[in-house]
Formats: sequence, C-alpha cells, structure tokens
Amino acid sequence: MDILKRNNVKVSGAEHLPVMLYAHGFGCSQLMWADITPAFAHCSQQVLFDFVGSGQSDISQYSFSRYANLSGYAQDVLDICDALGLSKDVIFVGHSVSCSIGILAANQRPGLFKSMILLGPSPCFLNMPPDYHGGFEHADLAGLIDLMDQNYLGWANYLAPVVAGAGADPQITGQLSDSFCSTDPVMARQFAQATFFADNRADFAKLSVPALILQHKEDALASVAVGQFVHQQIKNSELVVLDVAGHAAHMSHPALVIQAMQHFLQQELLC
Repeated sequence: MDILKRNNVKVSGAEHLPVMLYAHGFGCSQLMWADITPAFAHCSQQVLFDFVGSGQSDISQYSFSRYANLSGYAQDVLDICDALGLSKDVIFVGHSVSCSIGILAANQRPGLFKSMILLGPSPCFLNMPPDYHGGFEHADLAGLIDLMDQNYLGWANYLAPVVAGAGADPQITGQLSDSFCSTDPVMARQFAQATFFADNRADFAKLSVPALILQHKEDALASVAVGQFVHQQIKNSELVVLDVAGHAAHMSHPALVIQAMQHFLQQELLC
C-alpha cells in the first residue's frame, strides 16, 4: 500500500531541518494550515496530510472497523512517519480531535515526538460529573449525529459558524462549510462518532512529551476550563489562552498562533 498516496502526504523543506507534522481536525483537511506553514518554511521540513476519509485522501482505503475509534487515526500518523523514515524528534502540530490522535500516537510510540503543539484540544467532549465538564451532554451530541443523518448540508452549515467563531471572516466560515460538505457523509458520521464520544483523559495524563496548549478564549467546542484540565493532566505543558472566538485560530488569527508556536519552539527551530 502506498501510504503517502493514501493520506495525500505533502513534504516540503530540506531533509536536514527539524520535522513538523501537521494534523487537521474533524471535517477539515491539510489546507486549513495554509496560513501557518509559510512562517516555518525556512526553518523546518513540513509534513502535511489528510486522514483517510478527509480531504484528498484515497477513500478506497477507508475501513469502518479501523476508523471506528481514534486509534485508527493514530495509526495513520504512525504509518506516515514510518513511510517517511521518521523515528524521532518530530514536532507534532494538531488541531481539535487531532490533539487526542497525536497523543495516542505519542503514547504508542515513545521517542517519536520531541514536542507537541495542541490547538483547541478536548480529551472528552462529554460532561462527566462531578469532576469533568467537557461541555456537552450525551443527548446533545446524539442530536448532532442525528442531524448529520437527516440533513447533512444543514448540519455542515450549522457547525461551520460555530467552529469559525463569532464575527469570523465569512470566507473562513465558507471554507469550513465547503470542507464539511465535501467530506463523504457516511465517513464523516463515523469520524464524528469517534470524535465526540471519545474519552481520552487518561491518555493525556500519560503523555511524557513537552506540550504547548493553545486554547481559544471563547470556544463553544472546547472551553478554557477544558484547556486548564489538559494543562493539569500533561505534566510538562504550557497553556496559552488566545484572545480569539471560535475553534480555529490557525485560520481566523494565524499570526497569534504563529507567535505562540515560535516562542514555544525557539529552542528547537531557528525561525
């Protein structure tokens, strides 16, 4: 199997430079990193890809059993690293559910990642009283899945403004909506199920890799309280709350994300 074709892997930059691997969120693709990657083009080798079932991946390789939970997506990450001969010192950059996916991969393959940048992480979207408030009741998320079944385009048009955030550039909302709509509805539904009903809190606590947590100040999907929980779970972590509404600062406020990343990576990258 050609892993690089399967996951539409794109590599740029000199081989001797530190490697940055970018993982997109649910319903998105590698295109969402377009405003971030230029800032690191001269000081890193950058790897972008699409999860199977997303973007321009080879959907003929989609497996309902493999992608029934997030471990299948974590295996995509490991497969890509293996195909590129990457075995250590990779800088992982993940958005939303890819934060959980990256942590699963890091825990499974100790030594692969040197550091992790987690944008809008949520180890569990569900409320687990009395100790954890993920933001959603089970019935809320089940209703969201039902909406996908009943009216997929309506669901996409509902979710895109939530992810983009209040007052976002209509172009960003449109890009997100187009991305959601272009994803196969059956595959998107399973990815949504795997994303919104996962509980990876214990996995976050096992992470031994230094991490930068970038949380949005006003985020309907992952609150600041969730970011603080993640910060408490990951022993060697730094929490930065971005003064941003929405769940996609890499698209809406890329300069803020770049600044935080450069500060965190100043010992690893000569940018």
